[in-house]
Amino acid sequence: MITDDIRTEIRHLLKEKNAVLLAHNYMRDEVQELADITGDSLQLSIEAAKTDAEVIVFCGVHFMAESAAILSPRKTVLLPRADAGCPMADMVDVNGLRNLKQQHPGVPVVTYVNSTAAVKAESDICCTSANAVSVVRSLQQQKLIFAPDRNLGRWAARSVPEKEFVFWDGYCPTHERLNASQVIELKAVHPDALFVCHPECTPDVSVLADHVCSTSGMSPYCAKSPAVKFIIGTEAGILFKLRDENPDKEFILASPGLICPNMKLTALDDILNCLINMQPVVTVPEDVRLKARAALDKMLAVPRD
Repeated sequence: MITDDIRTEIRHLLKEKNAVLLAHNYMRDEVQELADITGDSLQLSIEAAKTDAEVIVFCGVHFMAESAAILSPRKTVLLPRADAGCPMADMVDVNGLRNLKQQHPGVPVVTYVNSTAAVKAESDICCTSANAVSVVRSLQQQKLIFAPDRNLGRWAARSVPEKEFVFWDGYCPTHERLNASQVIELKAVHPDALFVCHPECTPDVSVLADHVCSTSGMSPYCAKSPAVKFIIGTEAGILFKLRDENPDKEFILASPGLICPNMKLTALDDILNCLINMQPVVTVPEDVRLKARAALDKMLAVPRD
């Protein structure tokens, strides 16, 4: 089936099955182009929960589909590629987190939404890359455990130096591939460009940035900036949105290594097949869902700085 036919059939099936198609900002261009909603992982789940759709087709990775199932328990959540996982989410497990909590009794756990539902359920409060600083500041306790992303945690710690952090030693392999020397070289070649990066980058990279933000914050920042050229330090998929929403500006990927193989697994054929077969379905056990939902709700109640 040629691409145009696939797109037409997908749109037909979405309507027939009362489904909404979500695509993370790191998805392939053609997937983002076809989606009903694009954005950050949790933002997508929140928006999908507001719709009247009975089915959520989540073009992302497994933990994202779990978040949709947590927030929309009465909807069917489909993940077109069951093998689309997240190495960082896999770096933290429930038993390991429980052991760390035992070593630091009474210390609250702040868990990045890039984690499994089971780990969220073991946490006191969640955070996103956009609100991590606000969440940390909201805690009454002076000490906290931050999991699983050490880089996001260290970036938040720079903004809230009065807090004591215990970091889980996890990271995003894609963002970890970007190093400071690559950024310095690009800035020398493009002295008129601003460097914008994701807080999942290592501290020696984020300290070089003109602005550090989540993927949802990149496009509005670049749109409002008087600069016309930007070096982008996050997964390559974001370039589709940046270029689409800011056609008069230039965007340069900070490294050719900024490609997540898991985010690139989902193709149009996968979306079509999952709608035809209504598989794979992602579910979360109700006891886990309720605890994970509580950690997410606590986060959503925190005012933004």
